[in-house]
Amino acid sequence: MRIVFIHDWAITLAGAERCLEVFHELWPDAPLYTLVYQEDSVRRLGFEPGQVHASFLQRFPRAQKWHRKYLPFYPLAIEQFDLSGYDVILSSSHAVAKGVLVRSDQLHICYCHTPVRYAWDLTHRYLKENGLERGLKSLLARAILHYIRLWDTLAANRVDHFIANSRYTARRIWRAYRREAEVIHPPVDVERFQLNERKDNFFLFVSRLVPYKKADLVVAAFTRLGIPLKVVGDGPQFDECRRLAGKNVEFLGYQDDATVADLISRARALVFAAEEDFGIVPVEAQACGTPVIAFGRGGALETVVAADGENWDRATGLFFSEQTEESLASAVQEFLRCEALFRPEVIRRNAERFGRERFKEEIRDLVDKLVKERRVAEGRFK
Repeated sequence: MRIVFIHDWAITLAGAERCLEVFHELWPDAPLYTLVYQEDSVRRLGFEPGQVHASFLQRFPRAQKWHRKYLPFYPLAIEQFDLSGYDVILSSSHAVAKGVLVRSDQLHICYCHTPVRYAWDLTHRYLKENGLERGLKSLLARAILHYIRLWDTLAANRVDHFIANSRYTARRIWRAYRREAEVIHPPVDVERFQLNERKDNFFLFVSRLVPYKKADLVVAAFTRLGIPLKVVGDGPQFDECRRLAGKNVEFLGYQDDATVADLISRARALVFAAEEDFGIVPVEAQACGTPVIAFGRGGALETVVAADGENWDRATGLFFSEQTEESLASAVQEFLRCEALFRPEVIRRNAERFGRERFKEEIRDLVDKLVKERRVAEGRFK
C-alpha cells in the first residue's frame, strides 16, 4: 500500500501537526505534501528533508510568515500536486488539504480538524476582527470568501471518508458538506504531564492572545473578582489585556512546554473560554489532575465532565454558559464553593482517554478497514 500525506501547512507545531506526527510514526516512509513549511518544524515532526514537497507558494515572499495572506492561491496550489503514484491519500485538513486531485481508484481519507472556519461559520467575525466590514477591501474579501466556500464544497466531494476530531466538528462537517464523519479524538501526550495533588493559589489561562480565545473576557472577570490569575501566551491582544488587568493578574508571555506543564500542574484550575473544535489544553490540564472551568460549547463538552453536585467520582470541571464576565465570574465562584470536592486522580483518569497510543491504534485500524473494504468493492481482495 503506497500512502501519502497532505497537510495544509507546517509552520508551527499545534494540534493538527501532532496528528501528522502520529501519521508519520505509523507510516514512516510516506512523503508529505504541503502548501508551505518550515524546515525545522517538519524535522521536529520526524520527516527527512527529501520526504517533504511544498507548493509554489513556498517560493512566494516571506511565505512562512505571510502564508495566510496568500489565501486566494490556496485552491490552485493544492490542486497542482500530482499524487497519481499512490494508493491511499491521507489528508490532514483545516483549510484546503482535502481538495487535492485524486483518481477514482484511489482512496482519499480526510482527518478534518474543522471546515474552513473563516469561510463558513466565522465569516462575519473574521471580517469584523480584521476591519473588513465596509469599503472596497471588504467587498474584495467577501468575494474571495464566497469563492473559497464554493471551491470548498466541491473539494469535499473529493474525499471518500471523513474523520472528525470531535462530535462537534462532525456536526459542522455535516452542516457545511452534508457528509457523515467518523469521530476519532486527536492525540494528547498525557504521559508528558504528572499528576499533582498540591495546588498553588492561582488560576491559569493558557492561549495565544487573539480575539476568539476570549483572553480579554478572562482577564476582566478575574480583575473584577480579585482572584490571582496567571496568563501564559502572547499575541495581538496582549496590550489590550494588560490595560484591562488588575494587580491580581500576572502576564507571563510565551513559555516553553516544560514551564507550561509545571504551571498547569500547580494551578487551582485552568480557565478555558474559547469555543474550540476540540481543545487540547483542557485535556493537558486534566492530565495533571487540574480542574477546568470551560465555556460550555464546542469540544470541551466532550472532554470535560461537569460537576453536578453528586458525580465527584467522574467530575473534572465546570462550564459557564455565556462568554460574558458575569457568566464566567459566576462559574468561578461556584468552583470556589466546591473546589475541595474535586479528586485529582479522577480528573487524571478522564484525560487518559485521549492518549497518543489510543489515537494511533484507532487511526491504524480505521485505515486498514477502509483499504480492505475498497479492495473488496473493487474485486481485488486476496
